[in-house]
Amino acid sequence: MQNNLRIFSGSSNPKLAEQISEKLGVNLGKIKLSRFKSGEIYVHYEESIRNSDVFLVQSLSHPVNELFVELLVMIDAAKRASARTINVIVPYYGYARQERKSAPREPISAKMVADVLTTVGATRVITIDLHAPAIQGFFNIPVDHLTALDLISDYLKSKNIENPVIVSPDAGRASMAEKLANRLDSPFAIMIKKRPKHNESVITHIIGDVKDRTPIIIEDLIDTGSTIIHVVEGLKERGAKDAIVCATHGLFSDNAIERLVHPNIKEVVITDSIALPEEHSSKFTILSVAPILAKATRIIREGGSIATLFTDSAI
Repeated sequence: MQNNLRIFSGSSNPKLAEQISEKLGVNLGKIKLSRFKSGEIYVHYEESIRNSDVFLVQSLSHPVNELFVELLVMIDAAKRASARTINVIVPYYGYARQERKSAPREPISAKMVADVLTTVGATRVITIDLHAPAIQGFFNIPVDHLTALDLISDYLKSKNIENPVIVSPDAGRASMAEKLANRLDSPFAIMIKKRPKHNESVITHIIGDVKDRTPIIIEDLIDTGSTIIHVVEGLKERGAKDAIVCATHGLFSDNAIERLVHPNIKEVVITDSIALPEEHSSKFTILSVAPILAKATRIIREGGSIATLFTDSAI
């Protein structure tokens, strides 16, 4: 059965694709990705994929539009090469924060991305910790929505953190914070904030007791880091100790890595769903999602339930 399994990497995170392949005991597929002088993307599979189950690994991180079109061309090339199935592993799903209209005449870009992936020929999508879980419903093909929460909670348990409190930076992350609090048997708090404009936020209230506790801030992604800094400083003003910041996706736009080297941040825990630059602070701890994605790939090929991968089978 492994003979018909082919894993190929886009440009976004070849190291992660290599680790997934190793854990499945297969070689990473050979593919040529290049650009014409005009900027157009060229893809060529350098091995036969006829009647194969093809898995394409591509996070929609920076530069998101370039990587998205590259993925579309990879899917189209696989379809025209007679692949049996085309399974798209998108650890970080770009445009997920545009999942609804919050003002008139706005797009719902997360739905548009789902439509385009399906139309071009994807037969399944595997992703991790969507910004809005309802995005799964934007697809008319199977979506396996994985989570890194077990990975993060197991790491935090191993640290034996004294007097922790789980902090949700906003109401939207409250469910994730509650699950993490239950696993660590600790209380949790919720920050109330308002957003004057994109990538900016102001903390207005904190619900919960954080005084003399170690805050563990849980997010699905960190973009510019400005929200996290406001949360950390708001917690410090209310008597909390230095914080541990956890997120599945480290997007890190606009000098976020330097911004997160903050005196009141003890550690930043993220996964490798997005490739992190080689040069970064020792405060950063990177957990690999390759084992989760490899196990999910094996279940998809051989049958079984994706829910067995997680503590909370409702994920």
